[in-house]
Amino acid sequence: MAASSRAQVLDLYRAMLRESKRFSAYNYRTYAVRRIRDAFRENKNVKDPVEIQTLVNKAKRDLGIIRRQVAEQGTATRRKSGNSSRSLGKPCTSWP
Repeated sequence: MAASSRAQVLDLYRAMLRESKRFSAYNYRTYAVRRIRDAFRENKNVKDPVEIQTLVNKAKRDLGIIRRQVAEQGTATRRKSGNSSRSLGKPCTSWP
């Protein structure tokens, strides 16, 4: 594996782990971290540049999915908890 390819793979691995650790639910978080580690370990001996690039592209797509899920989870949590100006203790300006 070329040095630039290796650096790209390591950056991607770290980014995926970092994003996965942002899941608020313990089960999602531990599952995601375990799957990422297992997948990268399983493919650590791949030498074919074409296959490496295919795996990198798949990991980039998966990173995007993780980011969207973490963002959606945060949005759903805020909606569920009712985070509005009233629940934050700010004065209500819409009162007559």
